[in-house]
Amino acid sequence: MHAMPKVAMKIAVAIAVVALMLAGLGGGLQRAGSAELAALPGTAAALHAWLMISAFFGTVIGIERAVALKWGPAWGAPLASALGGWCLLAAQVQVGGWALLLGSLLFAAGSARVVLQQAVAHHVLLLVAALCWVAANLRFALGTMDDATLAMGLAYLVLTIAAERLEMTRLMQRKPLALAAFAGVVGLLLLALVLLWGSADGSRAHALAITAYGAALSLLGAWLMAYDLARRTIRTQGLTRYMAVCLLIGYAWLTFAGLAWIGLALGQPWRDAALHALGLGFIISMVMAHAPVILPAVSRLKLAYTPLFYLPLALLHASLLWRLLGEFVLPGARAQGALLNALAIVAFGLTILRAALLARRGSPRPTPLHTHP
Repeated sequence: MHAMPKVAMKIAVAIAVVALMLAGLGGGLQRAGSAELAALPGTAAALHAWLMISAFFGTVIGIERAVALKWGPAWGAPLASALGGWCLLAAQVQVGGWALLLGSLLFAAGSARVVLQQAVAHHVLLLVAALCWVAANLRFALGTMDDATLAMGLAYLVLTIAAERLEMTRLMQRKPLALAAFAGVVGLLLLALVLLWGSADGSRAHALAITAYGAALSLLGAWLMAYDLARRTIRTQGLTRYMAVCLLIGYAWLTFAGLAWIGLALGQPWRDAALHALGLGFIISMVMAHAPVILPAVSRLKLAYTPLFYLPLALLHASLLWRLLGEFVLPGARAQGALLNALAIVAFGLTILRAALLARRGSPRPTPLHTHP
């Protein structure tokens, strides 16, 4: 393929993915009370979580995996998940649900292929994460969008991140029981998902499952804070230190999110805190940490690191704290915080764009592709 068609294809893919993200963010703002975004499709608000988890993140992670696998069928996963997301926006929810399921099945097939080639712990966990996504999309395609579906979709993202971080902990000297403790936490999370699959909302089994899910999230956050390589790299400088800051703050939010899920099980009105401490505080913080390395690896787009990367990171976490005040203290702060959350994500995108322009102009410090947090 000639250079120009390749560039055009990359631009088209980038536009499609960014549009899905913006639609998901807009839907979230609608849910938080932003009437100004009423022009968005109704499904953007109703299916905000699924647009972000399954359509946007499913597509982005699918592209990253397809590039790494160098296996043609792997590209079917991001294509199907992107198509599913656009079907959701077009109010073709049933068609979109089955497209997302197809995408997750192809993604799981790619993960299984890796395990067959090298059955190490982090590869197995990546396959487990993929199967969580399959289970979540199956429930969604069958017309069920409940706590179990949401928890499984979030588990797909959490376990994918945990697997990547588990691989990095091999560079540190771990205590003998550390891996066993990690396996126990993952086992608790999977047990919670099994209990959620068959429990009715409001039942004792459902409350027990949500409690176990929250406990597993908090324990995973504590494990990562204790054993992740970021504990060392926080003492370095530049991009590596920035990534470590993102990671450690994210682990703190993961621990807090687990406690908020336990609060939900105990009848507290903490749903927004439980979902967004996890989705924004942890998952988006992980995106901000890894994007400066993953984007160049996937797209061959060079980036130049500058300290300005800290600005959207600070805005994200400050606005999330403000948003949570709306959950516990100031009702009006929730909508304000949600708007600032979205602005933080957009600001991060603009920071990445600026970093690409700086690198193109010959900045003396392009982002090293081998950097690990």
